[in-house]
Amino acid sequence: MSQCPVIAFGQQPCGIFPKRFLVAKVLTARRVQKEIGGEIVFFFHDSDHDPRETRTLLHHRKTGELAQLNFEVPNRIQRRFSPLHLKRIAPGWHATMARQLPAYVDAFCCDAFKAVKAGHVADFCLEIYRHLGLFDGLRVVRSSDPAVRNAACGLDDCFVDVPYEGEVVRARCCQGEMTLHEGGSRHIPIPACAFTKEQVSPTRDTRLRWMQSVLHCTHYVTGAGEKAYLKQEEAPEINYVMREPIDRHDEAFIDFPL
Repeated sequence: MSQCPVIAFGQQPCGIFPKRFLVAKVLTARRVQKEIGGEIVFFFHDSDHDPRETRTLLHHRKTGELAQLNFEVPNRIQRRFSPLHLKRIAPGWHATMARQLPAYVDAFCCDAFKAVKAGHVADFCLEIYRHLGLFDGLRVVRSSDPAVRNAACGLDDCFVDVPYEGEVVRARCCQGEMTLHEGGSRHIPIPACAFTKEQVSPTRDTRLRWMQSVLHCTHYVTGAGEKAYLKQEEAPEINYVMREPIDRHDEAFIDFPL
């Protein structure tokens, strides 16, 4: 019997409201599902640590001025090096942001924001996207899930969640050495330590085969940036589908409900 189609797409937590390119991926996956049937799976790469991923670009509703909003976390180590699923949201941030948002989004989006009570950045992103109805009928697979990590293939070059200065950070592990990426070509060496698969997540170059070893998808919706670095030869069984175009792709999508 042939495999039932599994239509997948992936993304890091990408803002207080989803970026427009993420919505384009969802709409593309739904179009493909209408054509061939099957299941849609969202690979939520919440193991990433880059705080720039959650920058949220919104236009002021009266002036049109573009503002950049983001989460606040308790300290510098978390902000720069902790994975998004472990970045804790600073006390008071939610209330302060709720007061600011009416200048940028309508009541539907404000109510969705107020309804979310998650205390970590990745959890907050996932919950608000669900409140907005973006993921209705989709299955979500998280790269931070210990069961996913245990089921995934082994990696020689990877990231590992390890303790560092009172926090858990996402360290690059390659050839037995561990480092934190400080920016550009600068890396901070940290003491290597023993770890298990439950602490491991992929690099950009190993993400596709790591993900596919768990999802076994038949179709994958890719963005323009992904297409440039995905090693499609490592998963030739996948049908790659370019996401539908959308303008202002890096800004937040707020035209809900869909």
